[in-house]
Amino acid sequence: MHLAFFLLLGASLARFLLRHPWEDRSPWIVALSGALAALYLLGPVLGTRPTPRRIAWLVTVVAVWMLLVVLAPSFAWCAVPLFYTGMRTLPPRAALVLVTLLTVFVVTAQVQLSDDGFDPNLVVAPPAVAAIATAVFVHAQRQADRQRALIDDLIRTRRELAAIERREGTLAERQRLSMEIHDTLAQGLSSQQMLLQAADRTWDSDPSTARRHVRTAESIAERNLAEARRFVHDLAPADLAEGGGLEEALRMLAGREAAAFRVDGAPVALPERAQSALLRIAQGALANVREHADATSAALTLTYLDDQVVLDIADDGRGFDPSAARGGAGVRGHGLPAMRARVRQLGGTLTVESTPGEGTVLSAAIPLPTNLEAGR
Repeated sequence: MHLAFFLLLGASLARFLLRHPWEDRSPWIVALSGALAALYLLGPVLGTRPTPRRIAWLVTVVAVWMLLVVLAPSFAWCAVPLFYTGMRTLPPRAALVLVTLLTVFVVTAQVQLSDDGFDPNLVVAPPAVAAIATAVFVHAQRQADRQRALIDDLIRTRRELAAIERREGTLAERQRLSMEIHDTLAQGLSSQQMLLQAADRTWDSDPSTARRHVRTAESIAERNLAEARRFVHDLAPADLAEGGGLEEALRMLAGREAAAFRVDGAPVALPERAQSALLRIAQGALANVREHADATSAALTLTYLDDQVVLDIADDGRGFDPSAARGGAGVRGHGLPAMRARVRQLGGTLTVESTPGEGTVLSAAIPLPTNLEAGR
């Protein structure tokens, strides 16, 4: 449609210059044609929403075009692209008024151009073209609205199904863990209690039997400890459970999310809890980048410093206002409180730097093992 406008504008100017020798109004026609072309080029910069600037631009374009039509009726057919511009910018009723006004000018211009007297086609054709253009635009808008509604329904349904699947998975995992704990740890603790109570009753009368009960309880406690460690291992992130370490787990995650990954500094051994926390933070941050940031690229950087390890997750997306997320919302709306809690439990800090339209950088800093409590 933009191309059609400039073609019609150029053709109208060429027709005028070919049909009319250079005269007093010619400089005005050329100047107004150039002004109209320049004004029209500003349209895409202002967007399509009916903002005051956009409406003022449309009024100016239509006014310049009307002045051109008054001076040279051959510019009348530039109205067809202006139909669509007006209908995309104005509310329906205002757009209908504008289309009617433009059509009246086109009819008037065509009648003025006629050299053979009154021709009914000159009166009927422009309104017919305007009606067809309006019908096509309205039909396209309705189709677009239906498609947007359908897409919104599909996205909402997908999110609901994902939420249901997550809830079902959580319930199934809880049921599995409850059965595992009942069949192993709970039974073992119950056996230990009975054995220790029996040892307490026979400690004075039969010391050897009491000591045997204590040794049996100790053996059961050892097995339960092994079971508890197995539970902890099973609950660890799958990428870490495969035994490749934090760097390999982050590299695999970055590969799945099409993000860059880099390690700076000399790697050191980190406790499993610290590795799990950093991996979970990276997973949550990249999920938010994928779902909310509209980013074209993201990068993970794991940096080993003298006294801490730092994980940076950066993207070039639309960003957000970190101060608006302090009330409980997370990065892009989800997960920031959980990330802060994970880092705080390890004595570290989490910082978020973001500006709307300029991307986001999330940094999680955790003290190195020498400064961590043993066993973390």
